[in-house]
Amino acid sequence: MSSRLFSISFDAQDPERLAEFWAGTLGLGRAEEVPAYGGVTLLSGNDAGYRIGFRHSAARKTDQNRLHFDLTSSSAQDQEETVARALGLGAQRIDIGQGPDAAHAVLADPEGNEFCVIEPGNNFLAGCGRIGALACDGSQAVGYFWSETLAWPLVWDQDEETAIQSPDGGTKITWGGPPRMPDPGREPHLDLVADGDQEAEVERLIGLGAKRLGATDGVVLMTDPDGNEFRVLALH
Repeated sequence: MSSRLFSISFDAQDPERLAEFWAGTLGLGRAEEVPAYGGVTLLSGNDAGYRIGFRHSAARKTDQNRLHFDLTSSSAQDQEETVARALGLGAQRIDIGQGPDAAHAVLADPEGNEFCVIEPGNNFLAGCGRIGALACDGSQAVGYFWSETLAWPLVWDQDEETAIQSPDGGTKITWGGPPRMPDPGREPHLDLVADGDQEAEVERLIGLGAKRLGATDGVVLMTDPDGNEFRVLALH
C-alpha cells in the first residue's frame, strides 16, 4: 500500500487569484473540481502526475517558506520570459540572500510565496519539466519518510541532503538538511490520496513516523517526522 501525491497545495487568502497567477505563469489549465479537496486545482502538466492546489486560509505568512518551486529554463531568453511573465501577473523580485551574481531569479507570488526561476543548463533538473523541483528545508529522515510514503525512489542522498522523484519522472522533491528554518505560519504542503483503505494507510504512515492530528469530512490531517502538516484525502 502507498499514497499518491494528489496536489502540492497553497493556503491562500484569495485562492482564485493565486490560481490565476500560477496558471498564467506556467501556462496551466484548470483541473476538474474535486469536492473532497475543498479548493481550486490546476493540472501540473508534469510526469509526476500531481495537481497544484489552492485552498482558502485566513492565516498570514510571517517568514520565508521552508519549501518553494524551482522552475526550469530551456535558454536565457526562456528564463527572462518566465520572469517577465510572472512579474506582469503580480510577482515581485525579492532578496533572500542570493547575492547580485546569482544566475537564478528569486521571486515571490502575489501572496508572498517564494519561487526561483533557474538558469538553463542545470543538470540536476534536466528532464524534470517546467516545475523542476519542490525544494524543501528538512532532514534526511524526512526525505526517507516521503520516499517510503509515496514509493518514489531516492535520486540523491548525500551529506544529509536527499531528493526523491516519481518512477514516471517529473518534479523532484528535495530536502536540504539542517539547520531548519523557522515556521512561517503558512506555507505550501502536500495532499495525498490513499491507494486503498484510507485508515489503513494512515496507520502505515504512523508506523513510518507520521503523527495524526485529527480528521474531518473524510480528510485526515497529519504531520511528517519534521512536523510539517499534510493531508490524506478520501476521494472514493
